[in-house]
Order: sequence, then structure tokens, then C-alpha cells
Amino acid sequence: MTHAQNHHDISRPGAARQGTRKEGTRMNQQECTRGSISRPGLLAGVALSLLLGGCVSFSADGGLSTAQTLAYTELNKDVVKVSTEAEALAIQQRVEDLLKRPLTADSAVQIALLKNRGLQVAFNELGVSEAEFIRATLPPNPTVSLSRLGGSLELEIERQILIGLFELATLPARAAIAEQRFRAAQFRTAEAVLRLAAETRREYYRAIAANQQVAFMQQALGTAETASELAKQLGESGALNKLEQAREHAFYQELGAQLARARIEQKVARERLIRQLGLWGRDIDFRLPNSLPPLPARIASAKDIERRALEQRVDLQALRHDLNAVAGQYGLTNATRFVTDIELAGLSSYERAKSVSVDHGEVEIEKEKINRRGLEVEFTIPIFDFGATATRGAQEAYMAAANRLAERAVNVRSEAREAYLRYRGNYDLARHYQSRVLPLQKRIQDEALLQYSGMLVDVSQLILDARARILSNVDAINARRDFWIAATDLKAALVGGGVSGGEGGGEATTAAAGGAAAGGGH
Repeated sequence: MTHAQNHHDISRPGAARQGTRKEGTRMNQQECTRGSISRPGLLAGVALSLLLGGCVSFSADGGLSTAQTLAYTELNKDVVKVSTEAEALAIQQRVEDLLKRPLTADSAVQIALLKNRGLQVAFNELGVSEAEFIRATLPPNPTVSLSRLGGSLELEIERQILIGLFELATLPARAAIAEQRFRAAQFRTAEAVLRLAAETRREYYRAIAANQQVAFMQQALGTAETASELAKQLGESGALNKLEQAREHAFYQELGAQLARARIEQKVARERLIRQLGLWGRDIDFRLPNSLPPLPARIASAKDIERRALEQRVDLQALRHDLNAVAGQYGLTNATRFVTDIELAGLSSYERAKSVSVDHGEVEIEKEKINRRGLEVEFTIPIFDFGATATRGAQEAYMAAANRLAERAVNVRSEAREAYLRYRGNYDLARHYQSRVLPLQKRIQDEALLQYSGMLVDVSQLILDARARILSNVDAINARRDFWIAATDLKAALVGGGVSGGEGGGEATTAAAGGAAAGGGH
């Protein structure tokens, strides 16, 4: 009735494994000799437990090998689990060195991977998963029981050693299942690393775009202030009527309100980036570049994008290991469905009794010693449940895991296509603003200023042109920001880390500029 099973090769994703299910079966061995508990059969069982218990040990890196490999190959970055004060001090020194220069996207990601405490929580949870994996590979601990019953003339001593018979028999299968679950936890930790890196890049680009918008609005406000002062002087000389003066002053005030809104967005975006980086204290006074990176000359190809996503996505690999674990558990359940709670007990007892008798006035004491040995088998008869409920539950759990993996695979294909569509679309849009819209708006403004100087157009037309140029410049900044966020989303769609769904953020300034353009000039 033993269902032993060898260890399986777990290197191939999707390979289902069958084993034998752990039941509450125990071997109950009683040793009741007067000497030590040293029967050969019991010692052999204990020795086997100790031998199997030394097969697996904790890894030196706390199970971080998968996350570290992916961080290096996909991000060219380091991840470190901080466990000691010396490690924390070394990390802080490294972060301070990176903060001495203006942040780049890469340096921001590296700081986040080193300082973000949420990522350290993921590393700690992986350590918990590894401890559970190691525990599952260990044989059951022997249980020792001693009892003594005595009276005035009798003494009975009983000793027991209980060892889980089925736990030993199914140990290889249970270890393989636990290893699959631990491998899934490793890939989920790697996904947490990729997710933090992707979100840090998004917040980095949003913060720089907010800074760039504030800088542009300040420049536009300075120009509007000069125009407003000029309009006031012309009004005092009678060269500009009160309506045109009011329009010029209103335009200046509207720009001031838009600048205040842009500054709010700037501060909010910076705080979001600070949270991603995990910084506080004096470290938050880092510097950012003045503008977003330029658009690349060439963009990535869409060739084999679905295949690449299916091969590389870490969440898919985690679900594959989950499916393998459930498949192994299903096999374990199916193999032991009729075996429940068998206990095998080796029995040995020692009894000593004394009797007192009086014969012809003499007191005689007789001693009697009895040694008994035997075998006891105890098991549960499955009258009401032949294991059908456990088997059905395991089968449904397996199908749920399979459907979960299939659903994710379908979604991964779609996410990869969607991410590339937004990546390519935002690139074309940003290039359009850069090469077409902004040059035309500048030309319009220059021509309008010339005609205004020559008294060929009035101030209302000049204000409309200025508002249109402001709106175009803000939209151009947002378009470039959205491209870099889309590039980050495309990377996340291919290797893991989650996508932002195209939410660029920071559209309040654009909406305000558009409202100002629509509301004036009549």
C-alpha cells in the first residue's frame, strides 16, 4: 500500500506531475523494554528521516536568483535584499552617489530597486515561501511518548515512537509539488521587480513633463506680462481702446492661473516619483533634467511580438508552475483516494508484579515479569467517502489553474498588441507635433507679431494665436511624455510588470489651455 514516487524534472514549464496524496497515515511503534528505545526497525526509520531531511537547504540568496537574473538581463540593474545594517549603509551610500547627478530614467529605476521598501516586503515574502518549501521537503518528526503505571505491587512501563508512514512514502511527490509552488513565488517576485521598474519610469517621465510644462508656462507668462504692460501704456496714450486692453489683461491673468495649476501638477508628480524611489529626508532634493529625452530615430518592430510575450512574460511562467503544482497535487489525491488514516504500531510492553503469601508463618514474596510483543494495525473504512470528494475537488482545482493560465495567455497576446499600437501611435503623434505643428505655430506667431506691429491685425487676433501656440506646445510635451510611457508599457507587456493602460496623467494643463483658447477672441 506504499505509493512512493521519484523526484521529477521541473525544468520544463507545463509538465504535469503525479504523485501520491498525503493522508493522516502514521506508523505507531511502541517500545516498552526496560532499556533504551533502540529496536533496529525503529532506528532504521529514524535514520531514513534524518537522511532525507538533509537533501534540501536554504539558498544563500534567499531565493532571489530568478529576480536578480531578470533584473540584470531585462533592466541591466541590481536588486539586493537588505538584511543587515551594513547592507543598508552600503545601499544608502550607493544611492547618494547616484543622487549627486541629475536623475536619468535608468538611475531612477536603480534607486527604486535599492530603496523601495515595498520591494523588500516582496523579498521577505519570498523568504517565507522558501521556508515553506524547505518544510515540505523534510520528513515528519518522530514523536516520542513515555508512560508509567504503578501501584503498590505492580509496575507497567510503555514507550512509543510514532513516525508518519505515508508522509515518508509520499515525501518525494510532496517535495516536487512544494518546489513548483516555490518556483511560482520566485517568478512573482521577479514580476514585482519589473513592475516597480516600469512604474518608476512612468512617474519619472510624468515628473519631467510637468517640469517642462511649468517652464514653458513661465516663459509664456513673461511674454504676456510684457504685452499687458504695453497694452496699458497704449491705453493711456489713447492708441488702444478699453476692450482690447481688457482682453490683453485677461489673457495675462488666465496664463497666471494655468501656471498655478501646472505648478500643482509638478509638485504632485514629483511626490509620486519620490514614493516610487522610496526616498525621504534630504534625499528627496534630487535634480531632474529640464526636458524629456528626444524621440528615437527608429522604433521597435512589431515582428513576433505575441510570441515574444508568451515566451518571456514572468506572470505566465508563474502560472505554469502553479499548474504543475496543482497537477502534482491532483495525482497525489488520485493515488491515495482509498487510503485513509492507516496506523501501523509495533507493540512491546513490560510488566512487573509482586505477590505476597504466608506459608506456615513465613512470608514469601514472588516476582513475576511479563514481556509482550505484537503488532497493531488501525485504519478507517471509507464507507461514506471513497475519496470521490477529494478527487473531484482536486480535478476542479486543476481545471481552474489551467483555465487561469489560458486566460492569461489570451490576455498577454492582446496586451502586447495594444501596447505596440499605443507605442507606435504616440511616436507618430509626437513626431507630428515636433516636425509639423510646432514649426507652423511659431511661424504664425512671428507673422502675427509683424502684422500687429504694422497695425494690420488687432490685439484679439494676436491673443488667439498666442493661445493656440500655448496649447500646441503643451500638447507636444504631453505627446512626447506619452510616447516614453508607451515605450515603458511595451517593455512591460513583453516581459511583465503591468501596463498603465495609456493613462498619461497631467492633462489638466492641456484642458485649461484649451478652455482659454475656446473662451476668448470674440
